[in-house]
Amino acid sequence: MALSASQTLNFSVERVAAVFADEAFQRHVSELVGGRLESFSVDGDVAGAFTATVVRKLPTQRLPEIARKVVGEFLNVTQTETWGAPEADGSRQADIKVKVAGAPVDVAAVQRLAAEGAATRIELNGTVTSSVPLLGGKIASAAEPMVGKALNLQATQAEAWLAGEIG
Repeated sequence: MALSASQTLNFSVERVAAVFADEAFQRHVSELVGGRLESFSVDGDVAGAFTATVVRKLPTQRLPEIARKVVGEFLNVTQTETWGAPEADGSRQADIKVKVAGAPVDVAAVQRLAAEGAATRIELNGTVTSSVPLLGGKIASAAEPMVGKALNLQATQAEAWLAGEIG
């Protein structure tokens, strides 16, 4: 299933990228959805190329009951973002991989932070797949809206965080 989202934040690419690599921000997003941040790490300097790894424990109450019976009350989700160095205009791009422990769902996406003057347009495009024979398409289509909402939530919360409304 395809993922696609776009949102503009009234902050620079540099500030948006820095908040995505902020442990306190990632903890806030995790707790906002009823989960918790299990671990967070940044490898490299956020001013250049870096990799951020976020491991969250997320509740499954929004999943269909049959799925909750299989995976339990919580899912361990690992999100790895591999960010390239800023381009000449400050724009940045990250390859995002999401793995869900105990569930046959994988997410691969590209998130671009495009500089638009003093603002940043966040563009996200990717896919949600499942490796289950015959049922993989149904599983991916059920997971796609939740993954899309989670990635959009991060962008919305980043704007509020940078505006000082939360955090």
